[in-house]
Amino acid sequence: MKRPIRPAPDASLTLSVFCMKRLLLFPLVLLLAQCSTGGSAPVTTTAAASASGLPTIINVSAYDPKERQREGHGFSEHNVTALRTNGASGLIARAGKGGNLDTKCANFLASADKAGMLPGVYYRLQNHVDAVAQADQLVNRAQALARSRNWNAPALLLCGDYDANSRLSDILRFMDRVESRTGIVPVAYLENSQHLKLLLGNADAATKAKLRRAPYWLALYAHDSGAGPVFPAPGHPQGLLDQYRVWPNWTLWQYGGVDWEGGRSRPKVYSHSRYRFSPFFGNLDRPIERNVFNGSPAALQSFWQRHGLKLP
Repeated sequence: MKRPIRPAPDASLTLSVFCMKRLLLFPLVLLLAQCSTGGSAPVTTTAAASASGLPTIINVSAYDPKERQREGHGFSEHNVTALRTNGASGLIARAGKGGNLDTKCANFLASADKAGMLPGVYYRLQNHVDAVAQADQLVNRAQALARSRNWNAPALLLCGDYDANSRLSDILRFMDRVESRTGIVPVAYLENSQHLKLLLGNADAATKAKLRRAPYWLALYAHDSGAGPVFPAPGHPQGLLDQYRVWPNWTLWQYGGVDWEGGRSRPKVYSHSRYRFSPFFGNLDRPIERNVFNGSPAALQSFWQRHGLKLP
């Protein structure tokens, strides 16, 4: 693979300032390869942070960063500069799941804000703990994070990650509790789950209208995944929308996941038809979970503030 193009010494400062301005305006720029000036990585940073040309959002948890798998740039919860340099516009960290708080959430968010990325949190709703108690834990954590520092970002995005076996009543109670305490309808993350498709798709009209108030964050890592006795593989995001029969469109798409197989992280990344995503994100040396936002950078800013807790 090509090595990064390095500017001449007398031009480096000018080029760096130019590249940073372009990065702030266009997360998916064609000049990132030329802006990569260092490190041990012989991997070229590709122009498109995503193959679709849409803004990229990274999601992380206490399991991140995964293990190093190739030459390239790394990151940690204390420094996510490599994510921003490769074109990521935002970072959503897991706040907790099933009653337990995530240990790296605060550090990841502080690092993302410092790097110029939009910060967000998600909470993994699980059946063995009361849904309202889990919603309270998310809100309490988000409010504590908002007070914890002077932020550069305008808002902290709030998301509910609903387990593949969640009860519809619990999803609605979680959403209602978050909204009643914050005034914010949390984003709804749903797996490519037969149970959830049947549950939500067969809901009454009033319930579907209520669910549609939450932006849909879909998960689809391969065009041929998700086939079962009731539904065929959805193939593409629109196919998954059609199977859920709730939302007219999607807001976030997690196209890149990570499996743990044989003691090693394995990237699961959508690559089919018009969406040919790379197994790795830019010049990172390890797999990471990633998403695209269905809109422009300006629309991303508006969405983040509409569904995020205002930051001081």
